[in-house]
Amino acid sequence: MHDPREASRTASEFGRNDTLLFYKRTLNSIRWGVSFSFILEEPRGVGFCCSLDATTVSSCSVLCKMKCLLVANESAEVLFYWTDTEFEQQIQEQYGVSQEEGERPPEFEDSINTLFAPIIISCSTMVDRLGDNYTSFSTENNHIYVLHQFDECLYIAVNGDGDETEEDLKRKIYVMKKLTEVMFGMVTLSGALLRKELRPQDTEQRNRLWKKLRSLLETYSRLRENDQSFLVEAVERLIHPTLCEQCIEFLERRLVQQINNNMDRAGEEVLHAFILVHTKLLAFYSSRNASNLYPSDLLALIILVQDLYPSKIDLDDTSEELESSSVPDVFYTPEPSPPERESVRLRGDSPPVFQFVDPDVQMAEDSLQTLEVPTPDPSAPSRVFLEAKECPMMPHSMYCLPLWPGITLVLLNKIPNSHVAVSVYYFLEAFVKLEKRLSEGHEGAAAMRGQPSVQEQRSRLEKCIKSWAGMDIQTLQLQNVWTDFKNKAFSRSGCGFTRELLPSCRNMKTQLCGVYKQFFAAECMGSSQRLAPHLQERALTMREVDGLERFSVDHVIDFNHDLTYLEEFPGLIHFIYVDRSNGQMIAPSLNVTDRTVSELGKGPLADFVKNKVWSLVGTAQRYLQKGYATVTLRDGDYFYCYFLWFENETGYKLEVIDIPSTPDDAAPVGMLTCDYYRKLLRYYSKKHQNEVVKCYELFTVHLGVIPNEYILQHCSQLARKLWEPSRIPLL
Repeated sequence: MHDPREASRTASEFGRNDTLLFYKRTLNSIRWGVSFSFILEEPRGVGFCCSLDATTVSSCSVLCKMKCLLVANESAEVLFYWTDTEFEQQIQEQYGVSQEEGERPPEFEDSINTLFAPIIISCSTMVDRLGDNYTSFSTENNHIYVLHQFDECLYIAVNGDGDETEEDLKRKIYVMKKLTEVMFGMVTLSGALLRKELRPQDTEQRNRLWKKLRSLLETYSRLRENDQSFLVEAVERLIHPTLCEQCIEFLERRLVQQINNNMDRAGEEVLHAFILVHTKLLAFYSSRNASNLYPSDLLALIILVQDLYPSKIDLDDTSEELESSSVPDVFYTPEPSPPERESVRLRGDSPPVFQFVDPDVQMAEDSLQTLEVPTPDPSAPSRVFLEAKECPMMPHSMYCLPLWPGITLVLLNKIPNSHVAVSVYYFLEAFVKLEKRLSEGHEGAAAMRGQPSVQEQRSRLEKCIKSWAGMDIQTLQLQNVWTDFKNKAFSRSGCGFTRELLPSCRNMKTQLCGVYKQFFAAECMGSSQRLAPHLQERALTMREVDGLERFSVDHVIDFNHDLTYLEEFPGLIHFIYVDRSNGQMIAPSLNVTDRTVSELGKGPLADFVKNKVWSLVGTAQRYLQKGYATVTLRDGDYFYCYFLWFENETGYKLEVIDIPSTPDDAAPVGMLTCDYYRKLLRYYSKKHQNEVVKCYELFTVHLGVIPNEYILQHCSQLARKLWEPSRIPLL
């Protein structure tokens, strides 16, 4: 048993990093229902006290049976929370019992604030005193807490049922941050404004917003658990060249061009138009004036679309349908022997089944059933903020128009006054750079090094403020703060470009974000700021494209290709092929229901293989973080392979390099969270500046009885075979 007096040891015996490690280990060792303090002294002798109530942490251990995600500021004020039903019930029971008879139980928000306040305050104290924070800890009942500080907001994710690992919780935190950026744009760069956005004073408005955010988080969790594209964080394509070409031609000539040339478009311009079949991309068209739509933004938009028009995988096991269904040739294979920690229960004594289907049917598709939910108004656009070359959070209007059940047409439109976002970002970036250099100790001319001349920026900002005032934007506070900044920075009696200018820099950033909010916040969208009804009706004529209806959930999904991988590669069970340069992937379907047929079969067997695939991807990503680009391992009766490699534009394989490893507290590997692969491509391209560099990944699962040399040969041949269909253009 650990002695609680151990916590009173001073940090003078440790280095700064050792102090943090000691603090983390002590948190993990809490077992007592008493209160005590951590007394930490830095080497220079200045100490501070961080008080933690062990009873509170112990109550966390008791309460946190399931899942929770919370966002709070430095004052321990809850800005957003999501819990599952079990978590909520247990907190209500815990805090309801402690009330005196006749007293009303506390509001749930107050209870959850009480539960997490000690942890939030201790994090803030460590950041203030040490400039660092602990990122995770676990309680005696193996409940995991993961914490991450983004500017002034602390994100806390909790799991108590063992379904999620520390890496899963960290990924959920980063996805939540990405969704808030898509919804609020550059307002997220100001802690004060983000607090007002996430926690409106009006209770009804706050409940409505939190309900939306919770729904988005639950939609992401469902997709992450069931959809291969969100497993590897890449957009899954439907390989159907003929239909794709027809759709692109329709989008260009009969939709985008006609809308952009019409006078009733309310100042909007269609930049991107694409068709989704559930979560899969069928066709994509961009106008000539459009910036690239990055995979991370496209994945976030798919979450928004799925939240509006959700689909679900039907996990009900209908053995009657399985027995009565008419299927093509059936091949029997020996029953695999899963590890002890995993098991599969098959119905009856029937052996597992691999079904070979017509090559024109079934490729890269999960069979999804449409949920019956209240249909949202498709004519009402959503305000989204996406990355563009001029501005990392450019405002767009997004229209989601359902064509058939499970098939959605999405329009991303440029909105009036979007040039203001570019100007705001230009000045915001200048003040961020100035603040950073002043914080590093640079003063005078050195603080402005690497930026345009001071007088040029000063003149440009004053012109912008004057023009914004003429657009019915409240700029009085901005003008006052700007006057204060000028008096300190440029006047003889001012402090000049010194550290004393830091508060004024932060105030300017807040005011610039405020102007951005006034222009582009979702509540500023009036009923007049949308495409005219007859233009939206024109978009619905997309239904006239021959063959599109076959992709509806009520019809068999048809694909024109001849990828029969099981016949060509005996022993290959599953693969995922990813082009990280454009963020797209190809994979066979993983149908876990008995209502549909896939190359893997139906029901429990496909579900068993799905678990293996999810395990492979998680293992490969952990090794990739450590710098390994190739992984081969055996798991019971299965053999896993993972490869990451680089090619030029002609398909010539480039030399292998050492992949840089990432620290444990770095963002998870993926494209939705922090776009790890874009950074990796930039790193590799430094040595190949005269050519376009492509990055690819291949995940494979084979039967373990296949010799290793044949497995490696299969992987090489499969990569070459998939290279061609992956290059069929969508644009």
